[in-house]
Amino acid sequence: MRQWRIGAVTVTKVVELEATGGFGFVLPQATRDALAGMDWLKPHFATDEGRAKTSVHALVVETPTRRIIVDTGLGNDKQGRAVPGWNGLNLPFLRDLSDAGYPPEMIDTVICTHLHVDHVGWNTRLDGGGRWVPTFPNARYLFVRQEFAHWRSVHEETPENERALVFADSVRPVDEAGLVDLVDDTHAVCEEVRLVATTGHTPGHVSVLISSEGKEALITGDFLHHPCQLARPDWAATPDWDQEMSTRTRREMFTWLADRGTLVIGTHFAEPSAGRVVRDGDAFRFAV
Repeated sequence: MRQWRIGAVTVTKVVELEATGGFGFVLPQATRDALAGMDWLKPHFATDEGRAKTSVHALVVETPTRRIIVDTGLGNDKQGRAVPGWNGLNLPFLRDLSDAGYPPEMIDTVICTHLHVDHVGWNTRLDGGGRWVPTFPNARYLFVRQEFAHWRSVHEETPENERALVFADSVRPVDEAGLVDLVDDTHAVCEEVRLVATTGHTPGHVSVLISSEGKEALITGDFLHHPCQLARPDWAATPDWDQEMSTRTRREMFTWLADRGTLVIGTHFAEPSAGRVVRDGDAFRFAV
C-alpha cells in the first residue's frame, strides 16, 4: 500500500490492476525502441526492452474534514468495454479499499477527473437484483458540468456507443440516486483540495491539487498517461478529445509543475507512481 503525506493530508493508492506492455492502443508513439532509449524511465516505468509499465488505481485523499476518492477505476461485472480484458472483471478492489482503512461507507466525496471507462467503474456496483447502485452511498459525486453534459449527450445520441454504455452503468445511476453535484473546473472541494482545469483529453478534464501546510501535490488524471510524455509532450494519446489542446495543456502544466516543485501523483503511473517534474534540456523528465 503506497501512501504520501502532504501537510495534514494523507493520500493512499489502492491498486485495481497493473500491466506491462499492451499500451499501444493508448499511446502508439511509445514504441519499445522509443521507450528503451529513455533510460530514466527504467526500472519503474518501462522495462529494459522498452515495454511500458502502467497501473489503474484509485487515490483516497483524507483531509482533516473529508474522505475523498479520486477516480474509481474499471469496476467489476461491467460489459460492453472495447478492451476485452476489461469486461466482467472480478477483482478485490473493495476489499483492498476497506483493508486500507476506507470501507465504501466512509467515503464522503467522489471526484472523477473525467468520465472515461477506467475512471468511473467503481462509481457503481451490482446489487442482488442486478441493478447498478452507488458504491459509495454516503458520498457526493463531483462531476465537472461540461464533462457531464458532453457524455450525457453521447449517451442520448448514440446509446450503443461504448462510452454511452459507460455513462449508463457507471454515471447515470448515481445521478438518478440524487448523489451528483455538477461543479466548475476550478471548484474548491475543501480547504486543502481544489480542481485544476487540464482540458484536452476530454472537454471538462480536471486534475486535483492538494495544498496543506506549505506542501503541494497534484493528482494528474489523464492529461498525461505515462511519464514518457514528459520527454515528448507532443505525443498525444489516441483517446484525447482534442489533441492540439491536450498537447498545449501538457506543455503548460509541465512548466508549471517544474517551477513549483509540486509532488506529482500519476493516475496511471506504475509503482512508485509519484515524483517531481524536472527540466531536461528543452523537455522534462520524471524524478522519483
